[in-house]
Amino acid sequence: MTTAPTTSAAEDAVDTVARQPLLNDALIALRAPTQVWSDTTGDMGSAAVHGIYHGDVRHVRALTTSCDESAIEWISTAPDGASRVVFGGLLRGVDDTTPDPKVRLMRDRRVADGVVSESWTLHSRVDHPIRTTLRLRLSAEFAQLHEVKSGHAVARPAQTRIDGEKIRVDAGPQGLDLVAPGGRVASGADGIEAEWEIELSPFGEAEVGWTLELRDDTLVVDSATAPARWDAATVAAGAPEPRLARWLRTALDDLDALRLVLPAHPDDEFFAAGAPWFFTLFGRDSIWAARLALPLDREIAASTLRVLAHLQGDDDDAQTAQEPGKILHELRASALEMPGEGIVLPPKYYGSVDSTPLWVCLLADAHRAGMPDDEVRELLPALRRALGWIRDHGDSDGDGFLDYIDRLGTGLSNQGWKDSGDSIQWRDGTLADGPIALCEVQAYAFEAALAGADLLERFGEGADAGEAAFWRGWAADLKTRFAETYWVETPEGRYPAIALDRDKRPVDSLTSNIGHLIGTGILSAEEEAHVAALLLGESMSSGYGIRTMSTGAAGYWPLSYHGGSVWVHDTAIAAHGMLRAGLHDEARAVVDGLLDAAEGFQYRVPELHAGDPRSHSSVPTPYPAACRPQAWSAAAAVVCLTALTPAPGA
Repeated sequence: MTTAPTTSAAEDAVDTVARQPLLNDALIALRAPTQVWSDTTGDMGSAAVHGIYHGDVRHVRALTTSCDESAIEWISTAPDGASRVVFGGLLRGVDDTTPDPKVRLMRDRRVADGVVSESWTLHSRVDHPIRTTLRLRLSAEFAQLHEVKSGHAVARPAQTRIDGEKIRVDAGPQGLDLVAPGGRVASGADGIEAEWEIELSPFGEAEVGWTLELRDDTLVVDSATAPARWDAATVAAGAPEPRLARWLRTALDDLDALRLVLPAHPDDEFFAAGAPWFFTLFGRDSIWAARLALPLDREIAASTLRVLAHLQGDDDDAQTAQEPGKILHELRASALEMPGEGIVLPPKYYGSVDSTPLWVCLLADAHRAGMPDDEVRELLPALRRALGWIRDHGDSDGDGFLDYIDRLGTGLSNQGWKDSGDSIQWRDGTLADGPIALCEVQAYAFEAALAGADLLERFGEGADAGEAAFWRGWAADLKTRFAETYWVETPEGRYPAIALDRDKRPVDSLTSNIGHLIGTGILSAEEEAHVAALLLGESMSSGYGIRTMSTGAAGYWPLSYHGGSVWVHDTAIAAHGMLRAGLHDEARAVVDGLLDAAEGFQYRVPELHAGDPRSHSSVPTPYPAACRPQAWSAAAAVVCLTALTPAPGA
């Protein structure tokens, strides 16, 4: 990481404004629910996101490595999977005077559930002994994750106790132990420290190390303990394209490291949404990640369904946005506050309009992929309740379309996957008023109704035939009304509107949301081909994926979170639908753009990147606050594998 340039007093004043941390230059190693963000030397503290996190708390804010007798000149950074990084440095202050460097320090970092460890190995090729002191300094903090995200991190008071080679720091329900075998530990106003005096023989080698054990009694998620059911190297070896092979290896390592469980259900895994802010269960994100990865892992789809069924809504509670049958949006250890935005989300929050129909769609997909009948049958009560929510609660204003509105004004104002406050715009750039009925949510509901009917008919007993007939009729009616209501004509052509607004007017901006309609059945085959062509057109395709909003919209900006950027999972969902609709050439064209983006990001793709056209840049431009790894972005690699792998007999 480069040193920040000198700034003027005015610039310094601007820099004091609290902002969300930028992530694009930071390095991460992870094993959910633990993550470590550093610069490329391995040290932490120079960037706002840096630190060691466990659950929703940043336990360590800053960490540095130093040598008393020499500067450490770091020259290499080598990630090895999601959970290990090896850093290489030179100690020329204790070297000889010849041109070749002969004293090296290798720093091997490993991250496990609640544990961060490093081994430091000194290698010498000089012909005389070396005496030197290596030193570790770290600053404990225990700030809440949402504080870090908003730029308002507040350190919590803590008590420190030294016991031999170990330092224990306690801050209420959180704490850490630093263990430094063979070293001396100390505590002071600047934090805690460990030092090792090393005598290195001529041409010798010496190793020291330390371990940080992290505690949080408030955790609501645990790390998965069973090994992943796929082997990343084996899957990558079967990829038909070398770039895809590299992406798969990285993506599957990341998906492995993102696996979590609930403490009460330790055998049922799901994917954490992503790092650093979403290391927990998210209904929509966890469902889509499992759905996109289904060709490689049917079991995690089934277990994700069970986890969300355990948390399915029972009551009608405006405070949590809970309703009977509704699928959870987000699970946290404590309330999630967003300073400056007026948003306060309770620990268990249901503010998602699409998680419930998507849960039904995943159940149907998992069954078709081989989920055992008895496991499907066990989820029939949850299926009926989810369908009941679609029928009885999903439509807040009785117009026959699923919609959302934040009933209290302190939750999410937009409750589809584009959940930022300015994501639903008219083509002239003005914001749409709610309740909002998103186009893709109608498609999910249509697919869920038909899939639910099939499951009820197959697994139900007698009376379920009537239920199945009801849902098929309900879906047919929705499809007819969608065709009559959502299509708009603008200078960019004819296409489905992103949504209906409060007054039932179709919001006329051209967006990537229409890609989610393909393959659901709510469009005719001709309409699916037409929508696919629009998405591949110049105004929507950046060359590195599909833009969230057309360049022809007044609100378009390539660095807008949902108004012109490219989201990898969003693009992959369009490709996924194209494959289901038989639009294989179109899907491969989308995949080509995703592979170019993956190469540009060295195969760990972030959740989103800028919508700048490929003609403007030989690599995609980062969206600097984008999370990575993100589960559904990683799972997009599996969609690309499906698209590029010929079907048997083809």
